[in-house]
This record gives sequence, C-alpha cells and structure tokens, in this order.
Amino acid sequence: MASFLSRRKLLQGLGASAAALPFTGNLASLGAGESSGQRKRRLVVMFSPNGVVPWNFWPDEAGELSAFKESLQPLEPFRDQTLIGKGICNKVRGAGSAHMVGIGGLLTGCELMPGNLKGGSGPSAGWASGISIDQEIAHFLQSQPETRTRFGSLEFGVMVPERADVWTRMSYLAANRPATPINDPYQMLRKFYGQVEDRKLVGSLLDDVLDDLRAVRSRVDSQDRRILDDHATFVREMEKELRQAESDGAIGSERPELEPGVRADDIPRLSRMQIDLMVHGFAADFNRIATLQFSRATSGEKLKWIGVDESHHTLSHESDDNTEVQEQLTQINHWYCQQLAYLAKRLSETPEPGGEGSLLDNTLIVWTNELGKGNSHTRNDIPFVMVGGGLDFKMGRSLKFDKVHHNRLLLSLAHGFGHHIDEFGDPNFCGDGPLTGLS
Repeated sequence: MASFLSRRKLLQGLGASAAALPFTGNLASLGAGESSGQRKRRLVVMFSPNGVVPWNFWPDEAGELSAFKESLQPLEPFRDQTLIGKGICNKVRGAGSAHMVGIGGLLTGCELMPGNLKGGSGPSAGWASGISIDQEIAHFLQSQPETRTRFGSLEFGVMVPERADVWTRMSYLAANRPATPINDPYQMLRKFYGQVEDRKLVGSLLDDVLDDLRAVRSRVDSQDRRILDDHATFVREMEKELRQAESDGAIGSERPELEPGVRADDIPRLSRMQIDLMVHGFAADFNRIATLQFSRATSGEKLKWIGVDESHHTLSHESDDNTEVQEQLTQINHWYCQQLAYLAKRLSETPEPGGEGSLLDNTLIVWTNELGKGNSHTRNDIPFVMVGGGLDFKMGRSLKFDKVHHNRLLLSLAHGFGHHIDEFGDPNFCGDGPLTGLS
C-alpha cells in the first residue's frame, strides 16, 4: 500500500490538497491495496452486557447450524456465515467483581490491576493489566506498510456512559490505558473528515474539497470513480441524517440518556448510524479493526423501545423460574442480535473495494458479553457468536468446547491475521495455543 506520505505527494502531483486525502485511502489507482496480493482482513468485536438466557440462546446440538433459538433468530439470513462457540470460559482471576473482571479481562485475557473501584464481591480493582486483542492486532497491522491504515482501529459506542471506569471500557491500548469508545456519530464523522467548530454540518467539508475531488476523479479508473462518488454521497446523506437526529433530540452534547422526554427510537437510530459509519470506514479503508460497545457491564439501561421498562441489570438477577422476566431478557438479547444482523447486512451488501466479494466476506464479527448468565454471574459459557468470512473459519456450525480458556480464542483471532504469537494475556490460560476446530 502506498504510505500516507507518498499518497499525499501523488495528490499534490494531481493538483489536489491534503484535504482530499481521507477520500482516497482505498483507491487502487493511487496505490492503495495489498501489494502482496493478499486480501484485506478485518475484525469487529461487538459487546452487549449482563449475560444471556441459555435455553433461548444456545443451539441444542453441536454440528451444522439448522436453526436458531429466539435470541439469535435475527441471524437467520446469515446462518451459513455464523459460527457459535459454547464452553469458552473467562477464567481470569484477581481483584474485582464478576462484572468488572468480565469486561476488563474479556479482550485482554489478564487480571485487573489494584485500584480503588469496588463492585459487588471481590477486592477493589483498577484497569486491566494488559493490552486488548483488538489493539494487539491493530498494532500488528500498523507495523506493516501493506496493512497500515489511517486509524488502525476505531472504537464505537452506543449508550456507553461518559464516566471512565472499568465497567465502561473493554478495549485497552496497553496496561492501565483504556481506549474510550465514541458514542456521538457527529464526533466520529469529525474524526473521519476533520474538525468542525460548533457542530457545523460536516458535509460542508465536501464543498471545501470539491475541486480537489474532481481533479482526482479525472485521473483514476472507473471503479475508483465509483468509490469516490459513493464516498461523497455517504457524507452528504450522513449530514442529512445527523441534522435530522439533532433536530429530534437524538444527539446532544452528552451521551443520550433514556430519560422522560427523549424519543423512544433514539437508541435504535444512533445504533444504525454508528454501524453505517463503521461500514463506511471499512469501505474507505480508514481502519481494519473496530469495536462496537453497547452500554457497559452491569448495564441498567431500560430498553423501552422494545417494551422493557425495567433495568436490564435488575432483570438479569431474577430467578430462572420467573418466566416473564426471562422472556424480557430474551427480547433484550434479540434486539442486540438485530444490531449484529444489521451490521452483517450492511457489510454483505457493500462490495469489497478493489477486491473480490463483499466486506462481510473479508470481515469477522465477534459478538460477546462479560457474563455467561446474569443471575449466577458465571463467566463460564461466555457467548462468542462469530459472523463473516474474514478469518477463514469454517462457518455455519455450532461448536461445544469443554470449558476452554477464552485466551485461546483470542490467540486464534491473532493467528487469523498472521500474527503468530504464542501467548496472550495470562500465559497460564493459553494452554495448547489457539483453539482447534475453528477452521
């Protein structure tokens, strides 16, 4: 791939300014794309909280996926591209409650550091003591010119509280260095295309670079012209969506809270906008790694837009024989699965720029949780639902493992990118290396 510096020189040679650079990251005519001929690989980790209802979530048998339980039914269009792993356990020990260790050790595979945060049982704790697997892979990709991108990784949030504590962070740049997810689609679009003061319409950036884009467009092939046109159209359409969302009160200066007076459909809209931005970032090759975090560990959100008026965390503590509550919890996970299915759909309908197939063919989405089951606070059977063809796993199956450490799955993700590390997180939990049976 041409470096950012060399691509900047190319643009200057075309008479275009650096302002056009964000629009040209995936144009093969300007030197983008893998020089080795290898396809691009991408990873998305999606998080939702408070465990699952096992009997409405897990397939009854291992083997070929023939049907989904109620929680996973939105994935039906992607059954052949889905891989479900049961029996994968987060055995990270040390300080912190189950929820704290659940999210802090989820992608790091290591203990929390000592600290002054107290939650439920267990000694007080601080941040995780190591890098998370998404950032580990991003660093690996950024270390090589042929896989280096503008951002490396992007962290998207929906309903994530502004306060920074171990319950609200799953991605870590290093030990004691959590990465903050971006909740506001305005902020994410500004990150893509530059700073806009006083929340002015981001689409005005297109006016500033229109002449530059015309100069570039005249010098690239027809496929790259289509990419440029799609790029500009997306920014214009997102501008309109953001303007409408702000007018309706869906986007404020702080994260949206489900308080009286806030429209019931705000969160679904914000989720869709964040997913659309993520897909756009992949299509533009801004990054190869992304996280999508819904709320936080111990989330008390009330998902009123699906008819659930009680706190998610409170409901998750109810007993198994409370069938009404278990059905509400199933509805909550069904909604989160709908967001996963929407992401898969958007990726599947977006052609791979300069390559073969769709973005979904070259992306693996991993949907996971800090707990296996809410009322027992177990970190056994952590849900790991994978969708897409990015790492060449054999999809369309349900796998059952015998209480394997989730560090081994994290190793498998790294190896899928060609990053052949022997250990990740706590070395005591890396066992026999990457999980067998995924490919």
